[in-house]
Amino acid sequence: MAKKKTDALDDLISQKEAAEMRGVSRASINELIKRGRLNPVTVAGKVLLRRSEVETFEKVKPGPKTDE
Repeated sequence: MAKKKTDALDDLISQKEAAEMRGVSRASINELIKRGRLNPVTVAGKVLLRRSEVETFEKVKPGPKTDE
């Protein structure tokens, strides 16, 4: 069972790392968190993100939403 917990912690990255992965600023990552687009995890007072979520994150295309 300890292995699963370790795996989960290995998937966590800092906001700085997330910004570098996505090629954006840390402020952009923080804005995505504020908007609920990325779900942070707080560990020992640090705000972290799941690497898998950052890797699979997709931008929303601008413009009106459609019901397609």
